Amino acid sequence: MTAREVVDARKETLAKRETIAILRKTTRVVAMKGKKVADYDLKRDPPPEKELLEAILGPTGNLRAPAVRFGKTLVVGFQEDTWKDVIK
Repeated sequence: MTAREVVDARKETLAKRETIAILRKTTRVVAMKGKKVADYDLKRDPPPEKELLEAILGPTGNLRAPAVRFGKTLVVGFQEDTWKDVIK
């Protein structure tokens, strides 16, 4: 799989407003923090906006890294097994 665009999160941050714009183009969000994995279906059963933003934004209010969009799926955070499942 080849990335169309790569952004260095240390140099270019995405704040809440930009993150919401990305969410409008997605139908699924997989957010990982430690061992916790949250899988949101934004089309069938969208969560409250506050819950979703808490899962994907860091303490500074910017989109957490790593964050990758595969088609209409946004993956935030890293857990090797979960990444393998998502990119199949």
